[in-house]
Amino acid sequence: GRIWLDNVNCAGGERSIGDCRHRGWGNSDCSHEEDAGVICKDERIPGFKDSNVIEVRTLLPRPSLSRLRLAECQEPRSVPPEPRVSPCCRGVRRGGAQCWHRVPPWGTVQGHGQCVRPRAGGCDTAAGAVPARLRLRSPRRLFAERQRLNYRLHSVSCAGTEVHLSMCAFEFYRGNASAACGAGMPAVVSCVPGPLFASGSAQKKKQRQQQQQQGQPRIRLKGGAKVGEGRIEVLRSSEWGTICDDRWNLLSASVVCRELGFGSAKEALTGARMGQGTGPIHMNEVQCLGTEKSLWSCPFKNITQEDCKHAEDAAVRCNVPYMGYENLIRLSGGRSRFEGRVEVAVGAGDGSEPRWGLVCGEGWGTLEAMVACRQLGLGFANHGLQETWYWDASNVTEMVLSGVKCAGHEMSLSHCQHHGTSLNCRNTGTRFAAGVICSETASDLLLHAPLVQETAYIEDRPLHMLYCAAEENCLSSSARHANWPYGHRRLLRFSSQIHNHGRADFRPKAGRHSWVWHECH
Repeated sequence: GRIWLDNVNCAGGERSIGDCRHRGWGNSDCSHEEDAGVICKDERIPGFKDSNVIEVRTLLPRPSLSRLRLAECQEPRSVPPEPRVSPCCRGVRRGGAQCWHRVPPWGTVQGHGQCVRPRAGGCDTAAGAVPARLRLRSPRRLFAERQRLNYRLHSVSCAGTEVHLSMCAFEFYRGNASAACGAGMPAVVSCVPGPLFASGSAQKKKQRQQQQQQGQPRIRLKGGAKVGEGRIEVLRSSEWGTICDDRWNLLSASVVCRELGFGSAKEALTGARMGQGTGPIHMNEVQCLGTEKSLWSCPFKNITQEDCKHAEDAAVRCNVPYMGYENLIRLSGGRSRFEGRVEVAVGAGDGSEPRWGLVCGEGWGTLEAMVACRQLGLGFANHGLQETWYWDASNVTEMVLSGVKCAGHEMSLSHCQHHGTSLNCRNTGTRFAAGVICSETASDLLLHAPLVQETAYIEDRPLHMLYCAAEENCLSSSARHANWPYGHRRLLRFSSQIHNHGRADFRPKAGRHSWVWHECH
């Protein structure tokens, strides 16, 4: 087609490429060999307006899940010995619901007279949230705290389907905020860990039993570098498939997030932003109200071949609790922030100053590197390195962690198996410390198994046609004792097709400088 723009010169602040200086529309002396392209960072700039993106302001320094509390509506008394439920809450309670509120961390919401029906499956906060339960806080403590709080909002009224508190109806306090809320108490909220954030082994065991009783999960996220993000895949008729992005929005995405034990959705992604899936596309035009416990409870259309392609696979980014794991790990010595020797903080949980140390490189591989890159917030792992003598730029020399063995899904290296305080590393020198090279995007290869089954056949192939296969050890060991070049070998032959689900090109790990010429190829 035509080349519309040439000699484009932008200052950087323009809203559109057409606003930049150029030679004029259609005025060009270029050929298509000079077509320009761009690679955009996957995260949107602050202030970008999109109906499927909610900007969340997080100012919590490093909260634990217990930092947020949930209380019933209370009418203030001088120093009340016990909580008294306000009339508005009594009315709602008879209907089977509790009276509760959700608050952003940077202000205080007046709680008096606000009755909100809680949503099944999760509660929202600006820091991300997980399923909620009711817990009363000491009214004496609440009353004392109320004397020094600055209130910003009051009369918050949510329907319960909103994906963020800012989407509810509310009013701002004008003037002196410290003198506000004279007839009310602070609104507070409590969140409990979802399945991925449960700390106690007993709690995890109980959740595993519940999952076994409920059977195999029917929804999962794939292709995301971080916890709570990825392409949505659903199980139908014993086959995993994807969702078409027609009418995909934050309400439907929030149902997915809560079903998986996260908070509400902060971004509903379209256009296969988390990579294209394979297999069937099970759902189209999903339209959730926001109150559903499962995506399967939402209205949707069945797909036809013409409706959708995998280039339209829907994905999601969920709000997750801020756990502070990235403060317990760092990289040193690398050429960029995406690579370096791994250093971890030990003893950070007992209130003392954390001590930084190295990780033993023995047994360190790609799975462990995946967890380290995830904990650092740097995406995927390109390499897990067992020797890092070339990154010797830090004064940290003590080995503090050994025997690290990860499954690949953990959020922190401390969640992986390791030797604990009893260090067991044959080579404790700094050159044998573990290192990683991370990448924001990665390839993700998947063999098309049905094609292998459809094309497999047996062939008797003469030995004189198998010299190359023998040189590259593609034949079984008994071929060495065959009467070369006479006779034959019985081979299983098949065609293969490998799909790249990821968001980066697949390249061999060995660079071109190490490739060798071979007569067989």
